[in-house]
Amino acid sequence: METENQSVKIKNQNLTKSLKTEVKYRAFCLSIEVIRFLGNIDSRNYIRIITDQLVRSTTSIGANIVEAKASASKKEFLNYFQIALKSANETKYWFAMLKELLPERKERIDDFLKETEEIAKIIGTSVLTMKDKRSL
Repeated sequence: METENQSVKIKNQNLTKSLKTEVKYRAFCLSIEVIRFLGNIDSRNYIRIITDQLVRSTTSIGANIVEAKASASKKEFLNYFQIALKSANETKYWFAMLKELLPERKERIDDFLKETEEIAKIIGTSVLTMKDKRSL
C-alpha cells in the first residue's frame, strides 16, 4: 500500500519528466516558428545579420536540451542546460533588437519573446533544482 508521501513523490517525478519533455517540444516548435517567421522578413543586410544570430540562438536552446539527454554525467547534463538558458537569454536580446528595428512586426515578436521567456523560466528552474541536488 502506497503512502501519501510516496504518491506525491511519484506525481512530482512524473510532472518533472513531463516538463522536461514539454520544454524540449516547446523549444523545437519555437525554432520552427521563428525560422518560418524570419523567412518573410526584410532582407536588408543589417536585418539579415540579426536574423541569422536569432536563428542560431533560438535553435541552440532545443539543441542543448537534446544534447543534455546524451550526457555522460550529471555535471555535463547541467552544463548543457546552462548553455540552453544562456541561448534563451541571447534569443531575448535579438528579439528585442528586431522589435525596435521592425515595429510593424512588434506584436508577433512579442509573442516570441513571451514564449522564449517561459522556456527560459522552465530551464532556469531545472538548473536551480539540479544545482540544489548537487550540493546535497
